[in-house]
Amino acid sequence: MIRMSAIAATLAACLATTSLSTLPAMAQTAPATEQEREAFGAAVRAYLMEHPEVIFEAVGEYERRQEAQQAEMDLALVEINADDIFDDGHSWIGGNPEGDITLVEFMDYRCGYCRRAQPAVSELIASDGNIRLIVKEFPILGPQSEIMSRFAVAVQQVGGDEPYAEIHEALMSWEGDVTPEDLRAMAEDLGLDATEIMAAMNGDDVTRILQANHALAERLRITGTPTFVMGAEAGATELLRGYLPLDAMQASVAELRG
Repeated sequence: MIRMSAIAATLAACLATTSLSTLPAMAQTAPATEQEREAFGAAVRAYLMEHPEVIFEAVGEYERRQEAQQAEMDLALVEINADDIFDDGHSWIGGNPEGDITLVEFMDYRCGYCRRAQPAVSELIASDGNIRLIVKEFPILGPQSEIMSRFAVAVQQVGGDEPYAEIHEALMSWEGDVTPEDLRAMAEDLGLDATEIMAAMNGDDVTRILQANHALAERLRITGTPTFVMGAEAGATELLRGYLPLDAMQASVAELRG
């Protein structure tokens, strides 16, 4: 249901850009005098009272134009920041490294929608077989998010990509807060040097990576997780804000492939 406040807020903007061809002839002539302006206002009001559906049509058209403008801006932002999005030199790469589609995910381990999206992302990668996946650690939901991301990045730096993939899956399904003892146990279970990883967590290298991811997100005007960026070999791109079910991801992939 569209709230009346939303209608009121958008109607003025809609009328400024929407064709008045359906309004009475009197209302299509630009008013010059006070009397003409009053007549114009009365004509518009009378028409809208008789045809209230025009209000909803105008709101719908206004929202459509806003979405189109946002999509156009998103494409420009992706193009400007393409190197940092698709080839930053530090983000973990999974799936098919030679895939014709690259899927980039900005995620937070404490984000419920990221966790909800995880099975869909995994299924998309596994079922398609030709998608390159890039994970951008983007902790924005508090200290626990920061700790988890720092640990994951430190695992990648110390142990490499394979342990990172396992830690990523483990943290995405972790329930409750994570403690230093939990992190040490996870590292040791993978045969890694827990002391080295715990030291690396607060090191400059991890800090630089997270700062770079946050700066990139700011340039892309990303304020929530998950956020996805898709890119095709042919150059087509798409920025997708928020949770997407599997069928929506598959549709975007098919569209990018043409």
